[in-house]
Amino acid sequence: MKLHSFLATLLATVAVGSPLAARDEMVKRQAKEACSVGYCTQNGGTTGGASGETVTVSTVAALIAAAKRTEPLTIIVSGKLTGSDRVRPTSDKTIIGAAGSSITGVGFYVRRQKNVILRNLKIGMVDASNGDAIGIDESTNVWVDHCDLSGDLSAGKDDLDGLLDISHGADWVSVTNTYFHDHWKGSLIGHSDNNASEDRGKLHITYANNYWKNVNSRQPLIRFATVHIVNNYWDGMTLSGVNTRMGAQVLVQSSTFANSAERAIFFADSKETGYAVVDDVQLGGSVNSAPKGTLTASKLPYKVTALGSANVARTIPGTAGQKL
Repeated sequence: MKLHSFLATLLATVAVGSPLAARDEMVKRQAKEACSVGYCTQNGGTTGGASGETVTVSTVAALIAAAKRTEPLTIIVSGKLTGSDRVRPTSDKTIIGAAGSSITGVGFYVRRQKNVILRNLKIGMVDASNGDAIGIDESTNVWVDHCDLSGDLSAGKDDLDGLLDISHGADWVSVTNTYFHDHWKGSLIGHSDNNASEDRGKLHITYANNYWKNVNSRQPLIRFATVHIVNNYWDGMTLSGVNTRMGAQVLVQSSTFANSAERAIFFADSKETGYAVVDDVQLGGSVNSAPKGTLTASKLPYKVTALGSANVARTIPGTAGQKL
């Protein structure tokens, strides 16, 4: 009897102390974290499903079912999921990918919801029929963090939709530590020049500590919005970067472009210009041609540590993406 008790205790200790168990515990702790960076700290903050229970899913069907539950909930995505569908998270949800997890062919659509967190998700190859890799419409307080979003530059330009689109008056959104790569269309804010009545005064978005690699355009494309871009690194921008349009006010700070096409920060293709303030940005041979705006760091309702443009190239690629 004593030997049995000793062995049981030993096995329990080994299980708790194993790398897998430690990693799982870390994911659970991170899943309860609130947004601490940028505009999603405003308007009451963004806590996702921290007040609810935690479930783990390993199929697309289980993920879709859990995401649409009405109560606060934290959802851990485990394993490699493949399908052709759309996940529609409801309010008060945290969806976080376990280490090594991936989701192929399935997009996320946050529409008319509030307080949603998407973290550590690796999402790729979402067909246009399933929307964007992540789409956010008419929603408030959304945090996208440590995601890996990709497509396929060998596919047709319209076969796959955007990696991350934010539109229809969505507000108080932060996109942080995310890896955008190998795609035609990066990120869109404001879907149409004709949507001023819904978008003006909203679309407060932060892009902090993100890595853009081999993306053709929309990095991001911005209409009507107030956008803070800080500690971002673009490498291999093949057509264009930050396109500020329709009265948008943009602050690009502590960021670097490398191996990129000419139009890094600019205005084009709308009936009304947008504006940009550029503070400590290495253009790497690209050009800033956007009219100067009025958004400065002193006007932001939060603080973000600027790494300095000289440091982002050696720092951001190692921290952005599915790294939790």
